[in-house]
Amino acid sequence: MTLLAESWSPETFGLSLLAATAFGLLGIALLALGFKVFEWITPKLNVEEELAKGNVAVGVVLAAVVLGISLIVVRAIGG
Repeated sequence: MTLLAESWSPETFGLSLLAATAFGLLGIALLALGFKVFEWITPKLNVEEELAKGNVAVGVVLAAVVLGISLIVVRAIGG
């Protein structure tokens, strides 16, 4: 296994930067899609309205959903 410092070169930096940007945008898009699916499967829960009322429980559930979707996306993209 080679270390990053051993295999780094200016030619590979641009490609790595492009790959990081592409995978970052893909991850954000998949996270947004996952959030929309969560809203679709919970039609009776109006997240924005509940958060405006100060419902902390909805915020905690929403944070858990976003973290869970993020973990799935990371494993799907990164392997």
